[in-house]
Amino acid sequence: MAIKMVAIDIDGTLINDNREITPKTVAAIKKASEQGVKIVLCTGRPMTGVSAYLDQLGLNNRDDEYVVSFNGGLAQTTSKKVMVNYSISFNDYADWVNYCLKEGVHSQIETRDYIYTTNQDLSPYTIYESELVSMPVRYRSMDEMARTRDQYVVIKAMMVDTKEVIDRAWKDLPQEMADRFSIVRSEDFYLEFMHKSASKGQALNRLCDELGITANEVMALGNAQNDDSMIEFAGTGVAMGNSVPGTRQIADDITADNNHDGVAAAIEKYVFNN
Repeated sequence: MAIKMVAIDIDGTLINDNREITPKTVAAIKKASEQGVKIVLCTGRPMTGVSAYLDQLGLNNRDDEYVVSFNGGLAQTTSKKVMVNYSISFNDYADWVNYCLKEGVHSQIETRDYIYTTNQDLSPYTIYESELVSMPVRYRSMDEMARTRDQYVVIKAMMVDTKEVIDRAWKDLPQEMADRFSIVRSEDFYLEFMHKSASKGQALNRLCDELGITANEVMALGNAQNDDSMIEFAGTGVAMGNSVPGTRQIADDITADNNHDGVAAAIEKYVFNN
């Protein structure tokens, strides 16, 4: 069956280790788009961290092109019309951040416009995320957050700390709290918490329903645990050569790594040769 949609993770997949889309990958994506294939960037990033890549691919500010951001918490057109929106309740956030404080793990939330943290001593991983996704950081005490709760639409919460600290905090997380969220480990130093129904795969499923595209007409490419749901959803799930072992195991195929045009190779194989 012909591929009508290609869903592509960004970090470790679309971009190389220098955070660049290689010319070969740009050319393959533009050619597929010109043939009518929907190119959907699916990422843990907010839109602020996606726009520059959409510009490079000629997909930005379009009513007929789409992005899945915040690991499935939000799906929208590239002209910013929201199609899917899963946000975290303030009460769930308050319980979660109090757990982070008790565990001594740095934390933050992301809205559509800002990163907020209750940690005055900013984690270096918060600063790294801010630079990565071009989103400013704001410090707020928990009292301030509570007083102004109606101002926040919390799409993603993150533990941002060393691998050892996050390993411990995740291991000790009460099951009752874990059951309230969809949880993915995008990096050793990031543990991400979304609405229970949010995932890249679920957002793609709903987007495909809107567009009349079946799962068998979708190819998804990724490299990490937060990509697993979309790789499993797609009729053709492709892991990058640099993928973590679990992602490699569930994929239908493995392409080259992100430094050697793995996305372009997969598009050549499954879009242009079918």
